[in-house]
Amino acid sequence: MVQNPILKVLFTFQKFGVKSLLIGGQACIIYGAAEFSRDSDFVIFCNSENLAKLKKALRFLKARNIYLPPLKKEFLEKGHACHFRCYDKSVKNLRVDVISKLRGCDDFQKLWERRFSVRFSRNRTIEIIGLQDLAQSKKTQRDKDWLMLNRLIENDIFTTRKLSLEKIKWWLYECRSSSKLIELARKNIDLAKECSIKRPLLKVAFKKDIPKLEKLLQNEELLEREKDRKYWELLRKELEMLRHKK
Repeated sequence: MVQNPILKVLFTFQKFGVKSLLIGGQACIIYGAAEFSRDSDFVIFCNSENLAKLKKALRFLKARNIYLPPLKKEFLEKGHACHFRCYDKSVKNLRVDVISKLRGCDDFQKLWERRFSVRFSRNRTIEIIGLQDLAQSKKTQRDKDWLMLNRLIENDIFTTRKLSLEKIKWWLYECRSSSKLIELARKNIDLAKECSIKRPLLKVAFKKDIPKLEKLLQNEELLEREKDRKYWELLRKELEMLRHKK
């Protein structure tokens, strides 16, 4: 039986004991916000022992570093992503991207504590970044990431059957839809008032002023896009310096 190439990578990482979490488009698929992706993206625990295990796994997959920077602790710790293409016939041409920190998210250890585990068989479990952390990681400069962020939250609202205060608070803090925010505020008045201290635009949701609310949501997005641009601008400059040194 031919194994799904993404699963092949995941199980190979598991075989070599790589401490990592699946992120990106493949994680979105698992959470029901479908996104076709031929890439596999991982956030990894960045220490010497884990990097040695990762290198063994990548060699097993016949993966080659296709862009700068090289796979080194010093670059991962700064926030760089390392990019590989696999050449083993079972995963031919599959991209594998690894990173050790996600802008706007907690450190790896906290992400690991909040991970979502999917059991495939008695001894095979896939470790995936938690939903809330995945959503946070989608606050980038890319239009498709904001679309995916919205899908992740709306799908969670639609599929959640057992409500909790923590879950509703998260929706109030992160929901990108003006109409759904108005509905959430209406159904959870006291909680929405509490959350409005951290997210003032919820006060506008009470007034059901959709044009103003959508403008404020857009401003939130623009602010995050700018933060992401500045974050990656510094890293891109460092990559340019590396290219000139080659």
